[in-house]
Parts: sequence; C-alpha cells; structure tokens
Amino acid sequence: MTDHHPRRRLGWLLAALGMLFVSTDAFFVRLSEVDAWTLGFLMACGSVISLGGVAVARRADVPPGAPLVSPMMLVIGGLNAMTQMLFITAVTRSEVSNVVVIVAAAPLFAALIAWVALRERTEPRVAAAIALTTVGIGSVMAGSLGTPTLDGDLIAVLAILGFAATIVIWRRHPDLDRPRTLVVGSVIMAAGSAPFVDWSAIDSRALLAGAGMGLIFNPTGRMLYSSAPRFAPASEVAVFAPVETVAATVWVWVAFGEQPALTTVLGGVIVISSVMLATIRR
Repeated sequence: MTDHHPRRRLGWLLAALGMLFVSTDAFFVRLSEVDAWTLGFLMACGSVISLGGVAVARRADVPPGAPLVSPMMLVIGGLNAMTQMLFITAVTRSEVSNVVVIVAAAPLFAALIAWVALRERTEPRVAAAIALTTVGIGSVMAGSLGTPTLDGDLIAVLAILGFAATIVIWRRHPDLDRPRTLVVGSVIMAAGSAPFVDWSAIDSRALLAGAGMGLIFNPTGRMLYSSAPRFAPASEVAVFAPVETVAATVWVWVAFGEQPALTTVLGGVIVISSVMLATIRR
C-alpha cells in the first residue's frame, strides 16, 4: 500500500473532518453560558438521539446473539463520558486556547499509554516528541500559574489522558461497534450529570448550544474520527488532532474575542511540531 492509496486518503479525510467538527465544542460551551453539568446533560441527551438513530439504522450489522452492550463498550463509553465532562469543565474554567493546546497532545499521550498498557514499542523520535510536548504544555500552564485558570488547565490534562486511553482501546478493538459504544457513553454522561443540572438556567440559548453540540457536531465528529483508523494507520490518523487546536482557537477568537496569549501560541507551536515529529513519516 502506498502513501497515496485511496483508502488511506479516506482515513486522513475522516480524521481531519472529525476533529474539525469536534473543534466546535469550545464554541458551544461559550455560547451556552451555563455550567458544565447542565451543558453536559443537554449535549448527552442530544447525542443519545442522534447516535441512537445511527445505531438503530445499523442494527442489521449486529451479529445474531451478540449482546446489546458488551463490557468493553461500558469501559470505553465510561471513558468517553468522563472525557467529555472534563473537557466541558476545563473550557468553563480556563481559556479555550489553553485547553485546546493541551488537547493537541492526544496522539503523544496515546503513544505513551499504548507503551505502558500494550507494550508497543515507542520509537526514539516519539519519545523525543513526548518530551517536547511536556515543554509545550508547561509553557501554556506557566502563564496560568497563580490565576483562576490553572485548575482548568489541570482538568484539561486529565481529559486528554482519558481521551488518549480511548484511542488505545479503539486501536486494540477495531471491530467494536462505534455507534452503539458512543451511545453507551452518552447515556452514562446523561445519567451522571442529571443530578447536578441547574434546570433554572436552561434557556433558549442553552438549548440551542446543547442541540448544536449534541445532535450534530460532536457526535458527527466522534463518529468520523473513530472510524478513520479502519482506513489509515493510527499514527497517521492521530496527526490530525491539532486540527481542533487551531480551529477551536479561531472559532472562539472570532465569535467572542478571546485572543490567545503569547505563551499559549508558543505552546501550541511546540505541541503541534511535536505531534508532527512523532507521527509523520520521513
């Protein structure tokens, strides 16, 4: 298979489009003007509807006698729910540009987790990229020291660790049913956030943000990105994670005037360079 094989190009396209759709999450979080639990619940309900429709439409693909929900679906669904809530919380507590720069490190965290969990060999350049990523994230968080945004940055680190773990599981189980697994995650997220919802804060603005994020953009992005490894190597798919870093910063900058700090821009350049070092073949 050459680097320009049509299937591989399809994988690249799915990964790029997936991260572009997911990059709108930060915009909808800012648009909603509600707390993380409330928006998380609205988004999860929307995702159950949209992804549930896809799962029902594909029910003929489920082998006879196969369980509706497997233990692995519960594991990755729980990780998805946790990651989504942590990301939304991070955006409400920190600058969007800080959070999405940290998100850009997903492929390198995934490589590290794969080495620990699956004993996959890590090439020297990947190890060097992980070290550079640490420097990049450190430069972002250094600008938040002593400010209220530091806890948001730390939450973003936890979110990306959870996201990286799901990447490793997707790689380990390529035949895992994507729509059903993502529906499981949305159900867990809705059930977990429901007790903390501020019902009085839900207005037309919050409903619009929850609908846009939950019914369309977030589930579409997750479906596209999780399907990409079926057509292209995981390392090549992962290189498109920084699409979210660039796009999300632009969305929020244009819509809300949230201009990234110089340290954040510097950290983003380092992180994206590190990801390219780790994943693009010479």
